[in-house]
Amino acid sequence: MAYQAKTRQDLFDIHVHGAAEYDTRTRRQDDILHIASIHGEHGTSALLPTVYPGSVEEMRDNMSAVRRAMSAQKKGAEVAGIHLEGPFLNPEKCGGMDGSSFLEPSVDVLNRIVDGFEDIIKLVTIAPELPGALRVTEACREKGFLVHMGHSDATFEQAEEGKRAGATGITHLFNAMRGFHHREPGLAGFGLMDEDMYVEIIADMVHLHPQGLKMLFDMKSSDKIILVSDSVKGPGWGKGPIRGPGGALLGSGITLSDAVRNLVTLGVPLEQALQFASRNPRNYLGLSLAS
Repeated sequence: MAYQAKTRQDLFDIHVHGAAEYDTRTRRQDDILHIASIHGEHGTSALLPTVYPGSVEEMRDNMSAVRRAMSAQKKGAEVAGIHLEGPFLNPEKCGGMDGSSFLEPSVDVLNRIVDGFEDIIKLVTIAPELPGALRVTEACREKGFLVHMGHSDATFEQAEEGKRAGATGITHLFNAMRGFHHREPGLAGFGLMDEDMYVEIIADMVHLHPQGLKMLFDMKSSDKIILVSDSVKGPGWGKGPIRGPGGALLGSGITLSDAVRNLVTLGVPLEQALQFASRNPRNYLGLSLAS
């Protein structure tokens, strides 16, 4: 039986790549358990290890490590399933990822990646504008996976098409996507304006400017905002954003508790900040709050 974490805050992080020196790009279940333990020590009660794009074999190896960790876990934040961030993403919006690892959308490739893991995959991020992406989105929904749009150069219209195909959320809003323009609002604008769409936000005060966060809170219904860490391994983890060569953002080095505190410093009521990090992600995944 999967380990059931229970805390008063019940923070649930649906987008976690790593912590300290540990990463989801691994074949080792212990690496996943270390990630869960570190985030758990910092107040996270449950998380979705988020698997990077890669070859079919590499992604399956990474998911196998997560599955074994789910079975072996005795402490830490509950490993509650998997978020696949890719591989069907747009290389023009790779962000801190290696765009050469992205694959062209194909239902056949999707089937080969997810075969045998359908019971633990909760969420898949896809760039909706790519040829074949809408059919892959439909196939994901048929399998019971939620679909986010992300790492994408989608126009507003293409984002609408992604929604019609079954997408219900957007991965780390504003980051690694076409930005807002007054003549082409793009995926970012769609995320702000569509009343049904859930949006992930990274509140490390760098991925999104504080005033950008305040604008989002003014425009977006509070029940559609999901706070995520997008935590990655790297030097300086626990102190802020993780950067690569040339200062490029690779992800954050914070946890959901840090993100909640950051929002409170912006004037967000604590109860609402906790909603973004607890109730909203659980409602989105169709899970109840831990008792």
